[in-house]
Amino acid sequence: MKKVYLEEANQLPVYDECDILIVGGGCAGHSAALAAARAGAKNIILMERYGYMGGDVTGGYVIMVPKLSWYDKVFVRGIMEEWFTRLDRIPNATLGPRLDQVGNTDPALVHQWKAIHGCVSESQPQRLVRAVYFEPNQLKIEMDKMLLEERDRIRVLYHCWGTKPIMDGSRVKGVIFESKEGRQAIFAKQVIDATGDGDIFRQTGTPYRALADSNTRSSTTALVWRIGGINWDLYNDWTRRYPEASMALYNAIGKIAGFRCAPLPTSRNDICWINNWHADRDCANIADITETEIETRNTIREVLDYLREACPIGFRNAYLYDIAPQLGSRCSYRLQGEHIMTPRDFAFAPQFDDVIAWHSTICMINDCGPIEIPYRSILPQKVENLLCPGRHISADDVAIDWLTLIPQCVGTGQAAGVAAAVAVADGTTARDVNIRKVQDILVEQNVPLPRHSGTDPSYTECCEAHEYGLYTDLAKKARAEADGLKEYRQW
Repeated sequence: MKKVYLEEANQLPVYDECDILIVGGGCAGHSAALAAARAGAKNIILMERYGYMGGDVTGGYVIMVPKLSWYDKVFVRGIMEEWFTRLDRIPNATLGPRLDQVGNTDPALVHQWKAIHGCVSESQPQRLVRAVYFEPNQLKIEMDKMLLEERDRIRVLYHCWGTKPIMDGSRVKGVIFESKEGRQAIFAKQVIDATGDGDIFRQTGTPYRALADSNTRSSTTALVWRIGGINWDLYNDWTRRYPEASMALYNAIGKIAGFRCAPLPTSRNDICWINNWHADRDCANIADITETEIETRNTIREVLDYLREACPIGFRNAYLYDIAPQLGSRCSYRLQGEHIMTPRDFAFAPQFDDVIAWHSTICMINDCGPIEIPYRSILPQKVENLLCPGRHISADDVAIDWLTLIPQCVGTGQAAGVAAAVAVADGTTARDVNIRKVQDILVEQNVPLPRHSGTDPSYTECCEAHEYGLYTDLAKKARAEADGLKEYRQW
């Protein structure tokens, strides 16, 4: 048994009271706050442990948002698309096919965009995909600006870390947090745990699970760093001309680092980022995240030296541009809510009456086609007045790998914010919220939802025409490969 320390009882000052308290200002929490304010909530507190919004997208330098479209339809809109509409005004802040190019099969355009990972579909015929690279520091600025537009409704608390729920039986009535001002409490009518690791819901008695399956992307951590002084166009041309040398370079930098890593493009031709994957790591485990930080930084110089020597055409003048200020987190604890998402939700295109997001994803078993995410997947069991959007969404060991990306965090966060606002306005619990009213407001906020009169019917027609991606050659191949995996035999 571990040694324990019995903490003395202590009176905590109440810092504030509010209608909606959002713990965590990553892309889920930030979206929740904005959506709640736009849905009419007037007394919102958004708490973030760092000094900026965005979490992984701005602090972890996960600077590419994938698979926002399917065929010629952009299924992921709302606040997600608003980021790029706003950033497009800023030079070099975004890179990716324009909205009016989505689904385009022009061979010249397809060839050109193949230089930028994720901007062309893998299935045939190849077409342009709404996938956007962005400058994280510009997004930091823009996310603050979005909040400032709602300053009469949203109070932001930076450098505040929510550590413990305040419970009244099974009802969450607030959160204890730590800051430079010490330990204090905030009371709220509705609480949204957007921490990404279930920092709040894990202490409420609701069921949850730990690290995802070790064979998936979600069981890895990262510390992203960026390289300046490069020429991505020349490097990409070199990789196309000499694929064997390119693969040798990829393998070599992984061997030098001791973990898989790869250069990826940014919104600027003279900067790239090095993404990495430290296997079998838990982003909520002290030892794992400490080792990720130290091991990555300890190998940066050696990897950079090798890139200069092995590929001078692209990296001759390369230099360390910066290192992400926070760890790249993929998965640790996750909710086991009223609905647990599984591969079935991707392989059979089920319909949910309480759908809150209709997203194309990175899952090959349905050709990256759109799937429905139900409200119950962010609703914890046995606990009242708590919602849990973001990368700790309710899912099993395999499905979580397709649900922890930026679009799903933004989409479930936006839905949680609207639901909390409706619950406060109607005087209900989060569990008993009027889901039809929530869906109506989401559609008003530019979120397409299936079977809703406010959604362009051509979206459903697209899904039906392409059989939800379930019978394409790519999907058949992916399912055949997955069939041998133990996790998939339950289908």
